[in-house]
Amino acid sequence: MTGDEIVLGPLPKGITLAREGMRKKVWNVLGHTYTMKAASDSSFAFETYDPPGTGVPPHVHPLQDEHIYVVEGVFTLYLDGEWTTAGPGDTVRMPRNLPHAYYNRSDAPTRGLFWVSPAGRLAALFDQLHDLTDPEEVVRRSALHDVDFLPPGSVEGA
Repeated sequence: MTGDEIVLGPLPKGITLAREGMRKKVWNVLGHTYTMKAASDSSFAFETYDPPGTGVPPHVHPLQDEHIYVVEGVFTLYLDGEWTTAGPGDTVRMPRNLPHAYYNRSDAPTRGLFWVSPAGRLAALFDQLHDLTDPEEVVRRSALHDVDFLPPGSVEGA
């Protein structure tokens, strides 16, 4: 261990300041900025900043429920075969094993508070994806951390 890896355990008390990451953790994943807000064995929360034209293709979390609280902008969402949108103040619920995706198809940035439960290996995955530029390698490493991307072209409109 280099000292940079995230070691989960009980949720520590404290405040994660606005625009900062817990333990100063901020990741760049294929154009998205993910800022860690809280991490424990039971849950993992991160804020996203998504420039126009970015998104996360259809995938499944087999071991985690995932949620999004939309802070700013409009997300275009794929939820188990249906396309919809969510805007500021909306909460999106994505149970484990539900194929889902999110995109910023607007001309303004989006921000959301995402969280998963249990935490699983998502924070460790973000450490591995930070500044990676090869989408195929992102998919490969994701599969090793319990995030399974659907084959390209398997979802119309993705």
